[in-house]
Amino acid sequence: MAEIYRMERIISGQEGQVLVFADNALLDPGPSLQVISHSPTGFEWGYGGSGPSQLALAILLDFFGEPSKAKQLYQDFKWKFIAHAPMEGFVVRAEEIKKWLAEGNHA
Repeated sequence: MAEIYRMERIISGQEGQVLVFADNALLDPGPSLQVISHSPTGFEWGYGGSGPSQLALAILLDFFGEPSKAKQLYQDFKWKFIAHAPMEGFVVRAEEIKKWLAEGNHA
C-alpha cells in the first residue's frame, strides 16, 4: 500500500499522457486489468467512465493488496475521489482512503 497516489497529466503539443504514481513508482494497470478490464487503453479521471473505473480499481487493489475488497468498493471510490478530480492532476492519500472507509458511506 502506498501512502500517496499521485495523478499527473503531461501535455505536449496535441498529445497528452497520463501518469499515475503509487508513492514514487508508476502504478501498473496490469493487475487491475486482470481483475476487471474496463479500459485497456489506460487510466483517466475527471468523469465517470471506463478509464476512471480502471484507475479506481487499480488504486484500491494496491491499497488492499487483494481483489475482493477492491472489487466491492471501487465504483463508490471512483465517484468520491476520481470522477470529479481536476483534469490537470491530483493526489489521494492513504489516510483519506482510510477515513472514507471508516465513515462507511459506501457499499
